[in-house]
Amino acid sequence: MPMNNAHRIGRRVALALALLSPTAGAQSASLTDVPVARAAGAADVGPGSSTQPSSASPAGFELNPSSRFWAVRASVELGTIAVLSHTIQFGRNGSTIDYVREGGQNNLALFARLSAELELGHHHNFVFLYQPIDLRTQARLSRDVTVNNIVFPRDSSLDLRYGFDFYRASYAYDFFADPRQELSVGLSFQIRNASISFTSTDGAQRTINNDIGLVPALKVRGRYTLRSGTFFGFEVDGIYATIPGLNGSDIPFEGAIIDGSLRAGLRLFGPTEVFLNLRYLGGGARGTERAPDPPGDGYTNNWLHTLAISIGANIR
Repeated sequence: MPMNNAHRIGRRVALALALLSPTAGAQSASLTDVPVARAAGAADVGPGSSTQPSSASPAGFELNPSSRFWAVRASVELGTIAVLSHTIQFGRNGSTIDYVREGGQNNLALFARLSAELELGHHHNFVFLYQPIDLRTQARLSRDVTVNNIVFPRDSSLDLRYGFDFYRASYAYDFFADPRQELSVGLSFQIRNASISFTSTDGAQRTINNDIGLVPALKVRGRYTLRSGTFFGFEVDGIYATIPGLNGSDIPFEGAIIDGSLRAGLRLFGPTEVFLNLRYLGGGARGTERAPDPPGDGYTNNWLHTLAISIGANIR
């Protein structure tokens, strides 16, 4: 028993001396450091492994990587539109009606717009747009008014509709490959879907003009984006022509459209942007159809000028 006790005491003394030595302290420290280093995310140390810590972080969502050949975008606007000026005449003997002064278009109306875009090779942009315009008003006439040879007498109450929805397809070439800059020039083809009606409130008299036509236009668009994500841009589609085909008709009509906007916005998160937009939208036509529907003689003189303010969102 005394020998066994002495042996155990000797082993304890040797272990204490080993722990107090500098080499053992360093080994102990390195052993206790390993779990801490791993907890902090350092790489494991072993044969063939690197001792450098990893700097990788989760990447944010990117809808259109710059290395990809194609990109898609979408845009929506919602706001209000004001009619600055609008006159219309149906029939050579018809009355020239001031929609703002006597047709009830002196109020604000809903404005909305949707578009989708495909970009190929960082330069070629294809844009598809839908623009509804549906102005429905009521008025009481202060004079006799003739529309398509139908006379609406003074003091008549009228329900008026000016519908001029259009669909537009555009191609534009962007001179800059840098996604933060754009200057694009191209062509647009716009399909108008017009429905214009005058109806007496009692339903006794009514005249409707419906028309579908294809209108070509020139297009220019620009944008500059700051590194902060704030951006400024403009866009114009427009034409003035009297030549058949270019004027949206197959006869020598005088026709014009212009759709121009200025905008400023900022990036929110990921591919999402918001912007404020100021837009002028106007145009018109003057001429006579070859085969008019009775009771009118086919003559139209219609000119519209509007201003719209909207808030929009982009995904790009």
